[in-house]
Amino acid sequence: MPSPNDLHKAETVYTILMERYGHPDWRPDFAPMDELILTILSANTSDINSGRAFQRLKAAYPTWQAVLDAPLAELTDVIRPAGMGPTKAPRIQSALRRVQLERGEFDISFLAELSAEEGLAWLTQLDGVGHKTASIVLLFCFDKPAFPVDTHVQRVTQRLGLAGPKDDPAKIKALWEALAPADWFFALHLNLIRHGREVCHARRPACEICPLQAHCDYYARVFSVGPD
Repeated sequence: MPSPNDLHKAETVYTILMERYGHPDWRPDFAPMDELILTILSANTSDINSGRAFQRLKAAYPTWQAVLDAPLAELTDVIRPAGMGPTKAPRIQSALRRVQLERGEFDISFLAELSAEEGLAWLTQLDGVGHKTASIVLLFCFDKPAFPVDTHVQRVTQRLGLAGPKDDPAKIKALWEALAPADWFFALHLNLIRHGREVCHARRPACEICPLQAHCDYYARVFSVGPD
């Protein structure tokens, strides 16, 4: 159960980030199958690289069946801009095979009818699909109450002191789902990512311009003895 202090801090962080970055309104940018495959490609790489790989994949193969039937070496080369091709290519084909086997087609829109917990359980059965990928699909495609945690969200949450330095993404996901109402998830997730990219960098965070200074444990600790 979150403490009253953590609940207050979470609400304050949400409000300040909304004032700083605005309110991103929910809208699905990709069809659910596209989002699933794109998110698999996005692991351990930048959005630019995964986007380039996804565009190459869609240009090379007219259907998901064609992706599934492609020679593994060929598919690996097509998605090369995303990195980790020898790992991601078989994961993509395995996910497609499982979807086709269980659903009879390449369509996961049925997830709209499931609860977030049921959808998470189904998606994480797919090879290479963890909590982050599953939560992205559920939140971005279906506006389900699932909170994805990437490296930016993890870093900002830990520096704020809401999570411990050794807490993993699954624990931080559960933390935010307990701290924030579901209708905050989409905007808060995107604003935490933007804050991590623009201000709370992994190295040399721009603490001097951070609007969360007064609520950040990292700032209080570092600047009590002087900045690095």
